[in-house]
Amino acid sequence: MAEKQINGLVKQVLELGPTIAFFLIYLRIRDDSFTIGGTEYTGFIVAALAFIPILLLAMGILWHLTGKLSRMQVFTAFMVIFFGGLTAWFNDERFFKMKTTIVYGCLAGLLGLGLLRGQSWLQFVMGELLPMRDAGWMILTRRLAAMFAALAVANEVIWRTMSTDTWVKLETFAMPAALVAFLWWQIFALQHHLIEEEAAEGDGGDKQG
Repeated sequence: MAEKQINGLVKQVLELGPTIAFFLIYLRIRDDSFTIGGTEYTGFIVAALAFIPILLLAMGILWHLTGKLSRMQVFTAFMVIFFGGLTAWFNDERFFKMKTTIVYGCLAGLLGLGLLRGQSWLQFVMGELLPMRDAGWMILTRRLAAMFAALAVANEVIWRTMSTDTWVKLETFAMPAALVAFLWWQIFALQHHLIEEEAAEGDGGDKQG
């Protein structure tokens, strides 16, 4: 099914809204405790569990509006459900915090595995969105694999050595912002590998001829 176009702001709200909602819910109930089914849960765990249906609802709306979900969105949803379930089952917030490490670690590992095979699996996923020569994709894949690995290590250090408040703030805002900034930097840094530039030069040559 072809992806249908929707308003960019609506798409951003659906993609980023669940994370912001988790942050706001956590701020509201972080000092509270809740007894559910005879088990007492902290405000953080309840916020983490509330995040699951909010994320699934947003993804359902996004799929309904666009007719498509990315592999990354499906993978993230699976990890959130899986580690959210472990968090509730064991009543241990560490599982939800480790989710970020494992997501970034898996992404780094998958990209690294492709590189070992001499392939850019990132190109396979994003090739249609960013037309670029193979050499550029290999460079971007190496750099992004390193960035994912760095974020995985950073998350481990943060949740093991800092407060839950600090982890929630960095997880919600700092790490996604760092990843977006890194990607924009790479797009500008790899401009000479973009295929559009080659096409534009070719068109210019035809006109001069």
